[in-house]
Amino acid sequence: MNSGQIYYWREELTMAKIAHEPVKRAMSRIRELSADEEARRLAFVRERAMRDEVSQLNEARQEGEQIGLAKGEQIGLEKGEQIGLEKGEQIGLEKGEQIGLERGERLRAEKDSPKPL
Repeated sequence: MNSGQIYYWREELTMAKIAHEPVKRAMSRIRELSADEEARRLAFVRERAMRDEVSQLNEARQEGEQIGLAKGEQIGLEKGEQIGLEKGEQIGLEKGEQIGLERGERLRAEKDSPKPL
């Protein structure tokens, strides 16, 4: 007997000592079902189906998280690029305006300065 079987029988002995009628009925029903090979097979199939469902749900959740992260990253890159373009355009306009003003002032100063004869 392995430790799992020993634990099972110890638990069954503990449950068998309980005199509460609903517990006695439940233990009786468990014994009936345990003796029925078809009922054991169906219980095994149900348990396997439940484990499979949990595994499938976990896999679907992980896949959904990966898809969500990829989409979020793509959206973030697109928004970041757009913000960068707008910021770059604004900086370019400001620098262009500054350079234009400086050139204009220089041209005006050259025009207004007396020319040597």
